[in-house]
Parts: sequence; C-alpha cells; structure tokens
Amino acid sequence: MLQIETWKRVLIWGLVALGLVLALPNVFYPRVERYNDEVSAGSTGTGWPSFLPSGLVNLGLDLRGGAHLLAEVRVADVYETRMQGLWPDVRNLLRDQRDSVGTIRLLPSDGGELKVRIGSPDGMDDAIRTVRSLAQPVVSLTGAGATDIEVSGTGDVLTVNLSEAERTAMDDRTVRQSLEIIRRRIDEVGTREPTIQRQGQDRILIEVPGVGSADELKEIIGTTAQLSFQPVVRRGVSEDASASAGEEILPSLDEPGVFYLLETAPVVSGEALTDAQPTFDQNGRAAVSFRFNPSGARKFGDYTAQNIGNPFAIVLDDEVISAPVIQAHIAGGSGIITGNFSVEESTNLAVLLRAGALPAGLDFLEERTIGPELGADSIQAGKIACIVAGIAVLVFMALSYGLFGIFANIALILNVGLIFGILSMIGATLTLPGIAGIVLTIGMAVDANVLVFERIREESKTAKGPARAIELGYDRALSAIVDANITTFIVAAILFVLGSGPVRGFSVTLAIGILTSVFTAIWITRLLIVTWFERARPKKIEV
Repeated sequence: MLQIETWKRVLIWGLVALGLVLALPNVFYPRVERYNDEVSAGSTGTGWPSFLPSGLVNLGLDLRGGAHLLAEVRVADVYETRMQGLWPDVRNLLRDQRDSVGTIRLLPSDGGELKVRIGSPDGMDDAIRTVRSLAQPVVSLTGAGATDIEVSGTGDVLTVNLSEAERTAMDDRTVRQSLEIIRRRIDEVGTREPTIQRQGQDRILIEVPGVGSADELKEIIGTTAQLSFQPVVRRGVSEDASASAGEEILPSLDEPGVFYLLETAPVVSGEALTDAQPTFDQNGRAAVSFRFNPSGARKFGDYTAQNIGNPFAIVLDDEVISAPVIQAHIAGGSGIITGNFSVEESTNLAVLLRAGALPAGLDFLEERTIGPELGADSIQAGKIACIVAGIAVLVFMALSYGLFGIFANIALILNVGLIFGILSMIGATLTLPGIAGIVLTIGMAVDANVLVFERIREESKTAKGPARAIELGYDRALSAIVDANITTFIVAAILFVLGSGPVRGFSVTLAIGILTSVFTAIWITRLLIVTWFERARPKKIEV
C-alpha cells in the first residue's frame, strides 16, 4: 500500500527545515556580512541573532567585483641566491685546505653557478673533493639518488653548479612557497574567499573579491620583502663605483645619495625570522621589532660578538634601511628595525615580514579589475535568469500536471532553498557560472517528477486503484531517475577535477543541484502526494 513511516516523514521535513535555516542568512546578506566581520574582528556581533547560523554563500570575483592577476614566478632567481649562500661555506672549506689549493678568489659568474680561482692548480683534485662534501641528496621523488650540486674544475678555476634534479626540485618548491606566501599576505589583510592556485609549471592565478583594483592587489603581494643582515665593507661609495666579486653596492633608503658597499652573502636572511610586529623606538618613532628562530639567533649572536665596533646593514628589497654600529653582543635573537617609517608603513612592513619573503620575483602577465557595478549587474542578471526560469517551469508544471504539478512546484522552491543551504554550510563561492548551474538545475529539477507523473499516467490505466498507480509510478520510474542523474553527476565530478575557477563553480552548483533535485523529487513530492491522498481519498486521479 501507499504509505510512508512516521520517522521518515519527520526526517524528511527535518532535513528541509535544516536546509532552509542554513539558507536564511543569505536573505539578509548585508546584515549577516557585517555581523560576521564584527565577530572576526573580536567584538560582539550585532544585527543578527547569535543562535542562528551565520554562514553565507560567498560571492566570487565576477559577482562581488575585485582583482584578477596571472603571475609568472621567476624561478631562476633562486639559483643565484642559492649560489650566494653557498659561497661562505665553500670559502671556509678551501681556507682549511690552503696548503694544497693556495689562495682562493671568487670570480664573476652566471647566476646559476659559482666560480672560484685557486692559487695552486695542482691542488684542484683536493679542492673538488673538499667542496663535494657539501653536496646533499635531492629532496624530491623524481630526484631520488641525485645530489644537489655538481663540482668540476678546469685549470685553476673550480666551478660549482646546481644539478638538473635540484633545479627541478627547486622550481617546484619555489612555486609552492610563493603560493603559500601570497596566500598568507592576502589573508593578513582580511580579504574574503580569494582564489589562489597554480597554473602550469611556474604560473599562479590570483583572484581576490572585494579588492578595489589590480594595482592594490599587486601592492599586497608584489613586494618581495626580502630582508637580510649583511656586513658593511664601506659607506658613502659612489653608485658608479666597482664592486668585487661577492660584493654589491646598494643605496640608502633614508639618506639620498648615500651608497653602501656590502658583502653579498648575508649574515642572516629573512627566512630565519619567526615574528615581526609594528612598535615604537625609544624616541617614539614607528619601528618594527623582529625575532629570529634558534638557528638565525645563533648566527646573529655569533656575528655581533665577533664584530663589535663594526657596522652592519639591514637590507630590505635591495635598499639599506639602517646601518647601525654593533655596540655589544646581541644575544636572544631579537631586535628592532628603525627608519623613517610612518605608523602605516611599519604596520605594512611587519605584515610582509611576518608572511615571509617571496623566494623569487613575479612577472604579472595578465591583470584585470572588475568593478562592483559589474558584479551587481551580474547578480541582477542572475536573479532575473533564475526568476524567469523558475516561473516558466512552475507554469509549465501546473498546466501540464494540475495538482500534481503544484506539488512538484512546491518541491522545486524547496530545492532552491536547499541548494543555498548546502552552499552556505560548506562555505562555497558562488560565481556567474555557478548561477548558470543553479538555473540549469531549476530546469532539470522537474525531470524526475515528469518521469514519475508520466509513469503514473500509464499505470492508472491498468492498475487497480489510484494508490497502486502512484506506488507503481514511483517504483518503476526510480531506476530511470537514478541512471540519468548519476551520469550527470559523473560529468560534474569530471568538470570539478579537470576544470579550474569558473568551471569548478559551475560543477559544484550542478552537483549539489542534482543531489537536492533527486531528494525533493523522490521524497518531498512523494510525501506531499501521500499526505494529500490520505486526506482526500480520491476514487480517480487526474495527472
């Protein structure tokens, strides 16, 4: 007989109620958004009851407005940095072998290699063997068994190169690290639901809703913020003065026309920083306090203990922001960066340092700003599309199937509410293609009902009584409904796995719409029909 157990009815209406409650905040979007911002800032939220859900469907770039960037990571930059960092270790090892290799001198070379001239060519074999002791295994699946450096010698010149396996591993690490640092920097300024993902081997797609322009986004992520502490060779040199190998000339940030000749190899780099916070110095001027990790603290402490009375430079992005004289041993691994900062500049610098230095520069291949007005137009167009599609389907179902069509229409309206409830629960981002997925779902949502109703029409001609016709209609249409929706769900899953950005947004809403459509068609519409049938007890049904 046609019946549904009480516990199933309670469960069905309970799920519907839960979905509608989760979708409710989207009806009051601006109010709930302000409430969430207040809670995130640490204050007590106002304007929305705290006992109600406050999850929203996040609006994507094309709906909210914002900035789009496609950046290419200059992975070759890290080769030069790696070689510069290797030079002090090579120099110290060869100094210990001075009896056999003679004098050593760093030669100018390309960024990806290190060249050293030794005074005694006869000791080249000893020099190669000594430097090879610095080689480490490549940390990657593809580089198993390989070492990170290759050492060779010709005449009196020893050459150190990065191995091909190490370059490949470094490229991958550089892009991954850039992804993480960009994500941290954007999260620091409180932007909502950014899209940051890798494209190809060395490109990163960045889409941030709510940012005013692409230039503003580039200011957030484009600054390299590479901090280093380097020994000072001489102050006040001319910009045109020549620097020997292992040295560089950098300008002073606070003193126009003043330049510093520095050793290229830093004492400590910004990678050793564990924290940076805006603060004020003893004179009340804006500054930035910093703290090193144990390794950086040890190196910094050893250097200051050995160089009391000598200056050292604090370098940020190839500019000397301060060059104090070491007055005493600085232990503990903490210090303060002073300069001609405003409070805002010190805060921004602390954010950049805390997020970490980008390992390599970025080339912006594509940049686009989408204004809020365009986003509002997209939302309005999406609303109109949903309303037009919804009304057309509602009218068609009511005219085609009468009372049963009205039951299907009620289920369709609940279906849209459930879609937004699930999107809010999982924190999904809705894009314009996502709206297209919802519109498509509205059109497809009644497919299952059409199959059932047509089957009931057929069964009513042969079955004994309307109850049996309804029961057979649902039972015999079920396999066709499941098969059709499973194939569509598989397509949505493939789009999600292989697609990116807007394609994924479409696939998510389509997949959720398929699940809710099957639920509303098989259970909600059936429950409405059963409830009506129990009360009306018709002798004949008109579908």
